[in-house]
Amino acid sequence: MVMGLLLWAPGAAFFFFFFFFAAWGSAAACGYQSCPVTKPDMLNVHLIPHTHDDVGWLKTVDQYFFGVRNDIQHAGVQYILDSVIPQLLADPSKRFIYVEVVFFARWWALQTESMRQAVKQLVAEGRLEFVNGGWCMNDEASVHYSAVIDQMSLGLRFLQETFGECGRPRVAWHIDPFGHSREQASLFAQMGYDGFFVGRIDYQDKGQREAWREMEQLWRASGSLAPPVADLFTGVLPNGYNPPMSLCWDQICSDNPIVDDDSEENNVESLVAYFLGTAAAQANYYRTNHIVMTMGSDFQYENALMWYKNLDKLIKHVNAKQESGIRVNVLYSTPSCYLWELNKANMSWTLKYDDFFPYADGPHQFWTGYFTSRPALKRYERLSNNFLQVCNQLEALTGIQGNMGPYGNANSSVLRQAMGVAQHHDAVSGTAKQHVTNDYAKQLSAGWDACQIVISNALASIVGTKENFIYCNQLNISVCQLTEAAPTFMVIVYNPLARPVDWNIRLPVNGSHYAILAPDGQTIPSEVIPVSSFTRAVRRDRGDAVNELVFQASAPPLGYRTYSVSRLPGRGPARSRTLKRLHDQPGTEHLSWAIENQHLRVVFDSRTGLLKEIENLDKNISLPLSQNYFWYNASSGNQENSQASGAYIFRPNTSEPFLIAQGAHLYHVKTGVVQEIYQNFSDWCSQVVRLYAGQPYVELEWTVGPIPIRDGLGKEIISRFETNLQTDGLFYTDSNGREILERRRNYRATWNLSQTEPVAGNYYPVNSRIFIKDKKVQLTVLTDRSQGGSSIFDGSLELMVHRRLLHDDARGVGEPLLEPGDYLNGLVVRGRHLILLDTVESSADQHRLRAQQEYMAPQLVLAPGGGPPYHPGQDSLKEYTALNHALPSNVHLLTLAQWEPSTVLIRLEHQFEREESVNGSMPAVVNLQNLFSSFNIISLQEMSLAANQKREEMKRLIWQSAKGAAEQKADSARLDPTQITLQPMEIRTFLAHVQPQASFRRRA
Repeated sequence: MVMGLLLWAPGAAFFFFFFFFAAWGSAAACGYQSCPVTKPDMLNVHLIPHTHDDVGWLKTVDQYFFGVRNDIQHAGVQYILDSVIPQLLADPSKRFIYVEVVFFARWWALQTESMRQAVKQLVAEGRLEFVNGGWCMNDEASVHYSAVIDQMSLGLRFLQETFGECGRPRVAWHIDPFGHSREQASLFAQMGYDGFFVGRIDYQDKGQREAWREMEQLWRASGSLAPPVADLFTGVLPNGYNPPMSLCWDQICSDNPIVDDDSEENNVESLVAYFLGTAAAQANYYRTNHIVMTMGSDFQYENALMWYKNLDKLIKHVNAKQESGIRVNVLYSTPSCYLWELNKANMSWTLKYDDFFPYADGPHQFWTGYFTSRPALKRYERLSNNFLQVCNQLEALTGIQGNMGPYGNANSSVLRQAMGVAQHHDAVSGTAKQHVTNDYAKQLSAGWDACQIVISNALASIVGTKENFIYCNQLNISVCQLTEAAPTFMVIVYNPLARPVDWNIRLPVNGSHYAILAPDGQTIPSEVIPVSSFTRAVRRDRGDAVNELVFQASAPPLGYRTYSVSRLPGRGPARSRTLKRLHDQPGTEHLSWAIENQHLRVVFDSRTGLLKEIENLDKNISLPLSQNYFWYNASSGNQENSQASGAYIFRPNTSEPFLIAQGAHLYHVKTGVVQEIYQNFSDWCSQVVRLYAGQPYVELEWTVGPIPIRDGLGKEIISRFETNLQTDGLFYTDSNGREILERRRNYRATWNLSQTEPVAGNYYPVNSRIFIKDKKVQLTVLTDRSQGGSSIFDGSLELMVHRRLLHDDARGVGEPLLEPGDYLNGLVVRGRHLILLDTVESSADQHRLRAQQEYMAPQLVLAPGGGPPYHPGQDSLKEYTALNHALPSNVHLLTLAQWEPSTVLIRLEHQFEREESVNGSMPAVVNLQNLFSSFNIISLQEMSLAANQKREEMKRLIWQSAKGAAEQKADSARLDPTQITLQPMEIRTFLAHVQPQASFRRRA
């Protein structure tokens, strides 16, 4: 009774608990050394008290943290931590785990120093344990590996700086993401995790694993990295992340508490018997004498006393049965302590090589709709990652001048944290409520504002003039006030890649003729073409440009080139030639229209206006190919199953999609810079097929929406490509933008699939590319955001680009995926697909480099020109590179970011897989010491992928596979900054202590 009173006396009580338990824990240690003692001759049941705190879903991040809008959902994260900590301080046996660092960091900032010291003691004793440790628990289907690494590094850095080594998670914990990618497991392994626990896998997969006792395996998560670099022990939790039935003792639960008093309500015997039966049944699915129970769920432990009081009683009364011969031992534990016991069992584990997509939680219930849901947010997130990398680089290259300058004070952290939030498994996935989705976009927008200040400051210090820098972020709909009105302006093209690139620029203008000069005074070829009717319909009154100025720019590696643009007087307007659709008349079937450049020829059927054939002129490859837009009618449920299509679930009511139109009305533009065919399928679906001069790919710019719903039908829109390639049921998709996985229609590698949805059950996440091939030819489509895709029949590819639905799919979000858009009549989305046609052996050389250039695209910064010098007498620098030499084509500068005032974070990545390219798959060697021209590297420390451990100190648990333990290769060689070797798919991470060059303004 006195102890209970002390818990709530914030002064004296807290003083007592802190010093008493600090003394108790003086000999304790974190990590595996802190794990409780188990009993080897019994079934040990590890109870894991936890809370799962979504970083936005039904409420915004702020609403969840502060506990407002409980009319939507009762949840207040700050109260969870406020409630748990006193319980841990009161009893040394109790444990708790926490995951979402964005919430914990916010709570931490509000605490007193005495509370912080108490929490540090709990962490040092291993009783408050961080698992996973990212800024959020990220999605695995719709994320790009670059953003995953960043958000994990952000959270892990906070934990390392706050709690030291004891704050480092040993276990990855993805209990709620809707399926699991192989690349995610590979990244976790490279970050130093010892194990990975997941909550959601396909119901058929889980059933078979239970029958075969394969709920725990060793996941070999890379086909290129030598084992055990990407090996990760992976366990499937028994109940998702919830407690067993009837054993939930949170304030939001309705299960009976344990009553052990002398009362008619005493239920100890029945609950203990039920628990023992549950534990015995669960043990049948696992191979050791250790099992785990997740005691908690969404936003639980606001009243931690309820949970712990009942768990105490459960442990007491179950363990008392040991005296009567029951061989069950129940204990407070953590995921890492459970993992430690599995490792000590010294067993061999079967190997998994594929991934856990797609995920279904029942017949007809495939979670494949969210691969595409909220396509505008998915594109904004991808663009934001691009902008963050530019911001990171220029901040690192200019230091304090980027953070404090003529445009204000700012840093990259605002956008970095917003991007960390956006990776959450209900954010970029598109599965949050509309007002929450709006909040994700608002946070990203605030990050853009901060990074624009950083980039402006940095560019001014390098360029040498203080220009009125302008960021035109609506160029995709031909809106930019400066270029529309100004007679002269400058275009700075900044390239974040460490190799030179060419990039096609399109600027909205109102003149008909322009002169463009490169820094050396050379005139750049350009064309002025009319703004299309498609674009005018989308932008409405947001801009009034009648034309677009089109030219090809080039930019040096990790640098910029400045182009001067001047409007020329007079002459006639830009014109396009309209192609009238030819009707199906005798004698016209042989006619066709075509666009062509040096590398490709694209042919269209004159009767339908549809794409008909693509020719690779360099390789003499001709592929008959048709492409059109279709819609699946979204199911609202039927007699067979009530499941409707929704934000998560994709379920068409028939396997055959409907054509939006039999054909398209065409007009075209042919110039020396670009050739375009405009296809109009309907008043809500159109496409431009483009060939730029010198570019070895076909660009399809699609515009879809507002999707009509007046007919009462939800619609899921696809772009489908049909060829005569003999593909034998196979197609290929990327895993989070990195390694490629083979997919086979109506097949799963680890169980005999009973297919209930022939379309949705064959959809997979496409983060950056999808392709089909035969023995000679490969057709690859690159995407500009994450989408769902498949090959529903041989020789075909399809990508879902947009969806608008009328029903909720009963997975918790509680609203249909309607997306009102800017004008409240439905969302309009515009995007790009790039088509590559090549031989099988040469395709990787194309799609690897092109995909990287799409996600790390050049950043355009515009200015009217004529700004004053940055320093008196300083010359203007129109061309700049931060490198002494470009990196090899198979090496990517994944990260260049400020870490400390004189330390930068550098990641180098080999961007080819093993044996996919004759030259690209060769090992690469980089002289990092002499790579950068803007700073000198004084010292170099190699780190784990997340940069929270020195590489030489990484010591992961060793696991025995059915094929034997992989050899642990020690890095005995001394790090030589002049000889950094990268093997296929290897990422190496460094912290470099740097000294700025006296003059870093190096001309390209």
